[in-house]
Amino acid sequence: MASLMVIASASLIVPSALYAISGSKSIEHDQNVLTLSHITAIILLILYVVFLYFQTRSHAHLFKEEDPEDKELDPWSASAVLILATLGVTVCSDNLVDSIDGVVESLNISRPFIGLIIVPIVGNAGEYVAAVSMSRRDKLDFAISLVVGSTLQIALFVTPFLVIVGWIINRPMTLMFDIFETAVFSLAVLVVNYLVQDGRTNYFAGALLIGTYVDNSPLPVD
Repeated sequence: MASLMVIASASLIVPSALYAISGSKSIEHDQNVLTLSHITAIILLILYVVFLYFQTRSHAHLFKEEDPEDKELDPWSASAVLILATLGVTVCSDNLVDSIDGVVESLNISRPFIGLIIVPIVGNAGEYVAAVSMSRRDKLDFAISLVVGSTLQIALFVTPFLVIVGWIINRPMTLMFDIFETAVFSLAVLVVNYLVQDGRTNYFAGALLIGTYVDNSPLPVD
């Protein structure tokens, strides 16, 4: 999963780098970036499908972690909980996004800070609680796979899927991101890989992760 995350981050960097290093921002150049984004999106979606097959079929034993204390829901109950949770998250997300303009104007907080720091913290609160809970139960592999898995879903499925949908409905969307956002994402992926590659961790590794997060956070005020 860590290796796949590196590949995903590299694939997302290339379109942004192509746009940044070119001196001429012509229509032809924009079309080249768009074409590269379409190709990259298709490759990322294929990798995501292969990863799902690898995780759930061919090598499912590598990701299985049994615990006699855990209780599993039947498929119908799990589906109902998932649907209700999705509806609840959708409503809360809409309300959160609608309130951003008011927060920016009243508190003079920059939009990048809200988009990169505040919204992810609020939106992924449940994931953070689950990761901490699993870590306290000495299930660090599951906690790391939970965090890395959500990153892979965004990088390998959600983002390229939106690019493909835009291509289908003739609404051009590229994988060209802001230089700051791309650099922060790439550095975060590298730091996480270096810290988890030996399969062990301690409080110092946690301090390094927190320091990296704080150091690369955008300033809250414009």
